[in-house]
Amino acid sequence: MARDTALNGARRARELAEVTDGRSIDLLVIGLGATGAGVALDAASRGLSVVAIDAHDLAFGTSRWSSKLAHGGLRYLAHGQIGIAHESAAERGILLRRTAPHLVRPSRWLVPLTPDISRRSAAIIGAGFAAGDVLRRVVRTPSALLPRPGRVGAAQARALAPALRHDIRGGITAWDARIEDDARLVVALARTAAGEGARVLTRVRALEVTGDGARVRDELAGTTHDIKARAVVNAAGVWAAGLVPDVALRPSRGTHLVLRTDTLGGSGVIVNAPVPGSIGRFVFSLPQPDGRTYLGLTDEAADGPVPDVPVATDGEIDFLLDTFSRVLERPLTRADVVGTYAGLRPLLDAGGSTADISRRHAVLTSPDGVVTVIGGKLTTYRRMAEDAVDAVVRERGLTAAPCRTHDLPLVGAAAPAVLARVAAPDRLVHKYGTEAPALTADADLLTPVGEDQLVTRAELVFGVTHEGALDVDDLLDRRTRIGLVATDRAAVLPAATEALDSYGS
Repeated sequence: MARDTALNGARRARELAEVTDGRSIDLLVIGLGATGAGVALDAASRGLSVVAIDAHDLAFGTSRWSSKLAHGGLRYLAHGQIGIAHESAAERGILLRRTAPHLVRPSRWLVPLTPDISRRSAAIIGAGFAAGDVLRRVVRTPSALLPRPGRVGAAQARALAPALRHDIRGGITAWDARIEDDARLVVALARTAAGEGARVLTRVRALEVTGDGARVRDELAGTTHDIKARAVVNAAGVWAAGLVPDVALRPSRGTHLVLRTDTLGGSGVIVNAPVPGSIGRFVFSLPQPDGRTYLGLTDEAADGPVPDVPVATDGEIDFLLDTFSRVLERPLTRADVVGTYAGLRPLLDAGGSTADISRRHAVLTSPDGVVTVIGGKLTTYRRMAEDAVDAVVRERGLTAAPCRTHDLPLVGAAAPAVLARVAAPDRLVHKYGTEAPALTADADLLTPVGEDQLVTRAELVFGVTHEGALDVDDLLDRRTRIGLVATDRAAVLPAATEALDSYGS
């Protein structure tokens, strides 16, 4: 029977003491982004004893800075990377249908046909969407979930996205999948792994790593310890080379802007603005359920030291505003930007432009036996994890059952028909799935955490008691995304502090 999935301070303290008492475990995973949490879940569900650590928090790095999409690889098709596109489409279907239908749902895309998009260019875009639909059919994702692409007239396009230019001649539509929140997906992975028996420990930094374990530091207490393991997986993303120096990375920075959705007329579709002079590359808007819209995405080389939290550059902000404004009646300005975020993609160094480097992942084994999994993207985390655990089992001689994660629901997951009957507001069901009723059980906690906020006090408390939040940054920047807008963050800070003081361990 699965164990308790709740993560909190008390459990962390207890399990950290257990794994540093001299015992040896099967697998130590370093890094708790989507890939690392996915490795922990895959290994634990195969019956291995697992410890997964991170120097910071769940989803602290790249995994929380994505475009919030589980996409079918359309851009990779445009670059002839058919294998990666197929893998993306297959993993998207797994998320939509089996493992996380509460967190991953269909979303409609719209490419407005402005005067500067020629009919030839429109035909190429349409052909790309059609090719993506072929992939959907190849991996057997039903059209009831992801309808076929098509065309809409000018009036219907502006009805879908009211801020569009009035001289458009129509639009091309397609369907793909979006993630409710990438950080919440990682939290669900970590909690599901904990339910399978993995020990998930945040604020534990790997100082020295070998194929037989690691010297670690408890970042809360400042004490150092040894964790002994029969195998080690380095899933530290852009920090992977700091643990295994022979891993050659060339990170690229993807930047997004945060706007108020009203700025774009309240559009509920993902609007794509083609990047001039490129093939298959767009700047797109991603409306969120909290009244914000994210606008992305850049692809710029990020040379030099890897920062804990990357920042958007002025050039990237201007590029996003200028490119997207090409499809709008009223151009966007800096005054419309209420926040920004940037993440670093952990790409293997293959030379050339980072936009052209393959997103295929790699599993590498160092001379001392550390297995590093690197590259890839959020949508394919599960396959990356499976390949990494397969390598560990093979190369370190571990005994494990076959992979189960293609059919293993994450905590809160259920079939869409079941989710539709959950007795809780849709907003909570989309974030917590079948656990949503627990967020409404205490009437005293149902008040919003601040003016113009949808997040309730119950969500902050749940973040502390069940989702491993240890400080206000965990609550405001990862369990919720309130912290993306500085003024919102400041307004809600007292409520986050109160939740930690009242319910923290």
